Amino acid sequence: MTELVIFLVAVLVVGVLLFGVVSVTRKKGVVLDKEKYQTRWLEIEQQLKKEEEMSYTLVILEADKLLDHAMNEMGVLGKTMGERMKAVNSRWSSANSVWHAHKLRNKIAHEHGFKVNHDQAKRALAAFRQGLKDLGAV
Repeated sequence: MTELVIFLVAVLVVGVLLFGVVSVTRKKGVVLDKEKYQTRWLEIEQQLKKEEEMSYTLVILEADKLLDHAMNEMGVLGKTMGERMKAVNSRWSSANSVWHAHKLRNKIAHEHGFKVNHDQAKRALAAFRQGLKDLGAV
């Protein structure tokens, strides 16, 4: 009987310790540094130059990376950006636009010779900006 009590107390102590560790290491409710994100966002927007086709792909890649960084900093779970985006899908005010922008990034990164025009880059930037706004980053 004494052994059972000791075992139950040990299980209870371990459970409380695990709960404490999870509570301390969990990032839910993290407030993002808006100034840092806004500064970086302005840098990305300023890189888009109508006369420089390479800038179209660069800004999409950088904006996508910034959105992913915000989700990681918030502690959104997922091995890939797509998984993280699914986890916060209900927070997007325009989920289709954010997904379209991310898929455009994937085409740039994975399809040899894929070209983006200036209008596509502007639309993708608008979607990424709204996604960052929806997360509270800008």
